[in-house]
Amino acid sequence: MADDKDVLRDVWFGRIPTCFTLYQDEITEREAEPFYLLLPRVSYLTLVTDKVKKHFLKVMKAEDVEEMWFDFEGTPLKWHYPIGLLFDLHASNTALPWSITVHFKNFPERDLLHCPSNSVIEAHFMSSIKEADALKHKSQVINDMQKKDHKQLWMGLR
Repeated sequence: MADDKDVLRDVWFGRIPTCFTLYQDEITEREAEPFYLLLPRVSYLTLVTDKVKKHFLKVMKAEDVEEMWFDFEGTPLKWHYPIGLLFDLHASNTALPWSITVHFKNFPERDLLHCPSNSVIEAHFMSSIKEADALKHKSQVINDMQKKDHKQLWMGLR
């Protein structure tokens, strides 16, 4: 049986090969090439996709760009779920690379929460950590950490 440290290392350093393609109905000035990334399983889509956004904005008209969001086979992907969880829920039985569609219009208000900034992601992450700590350790770990330790934990995720 694998040692706990081996499992933790595999989870922490796990990556998912991913192909981002622009939704076919998005208006572009020229054809958009797919964009490939190795996504960390323990991060969030909105934290690791600045390069994706820059790549596709090159072919978009500025007036056609709204909030960026993602889907897999027509299912909107929730930014507040870790990438590894999204992959396991939606695409674990598909061939790699994982094909994600990028949208800049028609944000699915009923399915997704808006993500206005990285501070929202950080607040959500810290809230999740506090909940998990309360369930597993009766809040002893997080309460013993200083504010700089919380920031360091967040920076490690980023």
